[in-house]
Amino acid sequence: MATTFRWQVVPFTSVVRFVAARRVVAVDGRSSSGKTTLAGRLAAAVPGACVVHTDDVAWHHAVLDWADLLRDGILQPARAGRAVAFRPPQWDARGRPGSIDVPAGCPLLLIEGVGAGRRSLASEMDAVIWVESDLDVVERRNQARVAAGEITPADYESWMAEENPFVAAERTWERADLVVSGSATPAYDPATEIVVAQPARWEFVLPSRGS
Repeated sequence: MATTFRWQVVPFTSVVRFVAARRVVAVDGRSSSGKTTLAGRLAAAVPGACVVHTDDVAWHHAVLDWADLLRDGILQPARAGRAVAFRPPQWDARGRPGSIDVPAGCPLLLIEGVGAGRRSLASEMDAVIWVESDLDVVERRNQARVAAGEITPADYESWMAEENPFVAAERTWERADLVVSGSATPAYDPATEIVVAQPARWEFVLPSRGS
């Protein structure tokens, strides 16, 4: 059954205050929903924040079967305050340079990607944000990525064959602390505002526009 959201425009600073009070926050949503944009915007607003993209953890490993790698290689050492320089197994196997880095004592770690807010990682997350975009908008964005050569049509079909049932089974938006619009139905100022669903599962009331 489809979920209908009631949207409201709120100051972006209210969302920043919420995430800044947490250590690890998942930013989940369908492919091309706007997750990377939101995670980058939040990281830029919180000094010292870091973003880990699950696509890097999953690189040549699996579309969605990477929870253990993320937990053991990144989340647990980061939550303990240790520096992370993680090289997933396929990085070594395929000679990819560098590592996934999180400085010691990182004040806010944003885990961005499809499945970041999955049930099996709930104990590792202090909050989950779901980015919701209209399905036709998501499809147009995905097709633009295929046309630009970011992913082959065959790989895209394989990815969706796993993503769609995974998202339908997890229904992360129902457990999320906050649902953010990635296709921005109400008019808003992207420099100072953000569009969220009502009501949010927060310990305080989100101020509306003009509050």
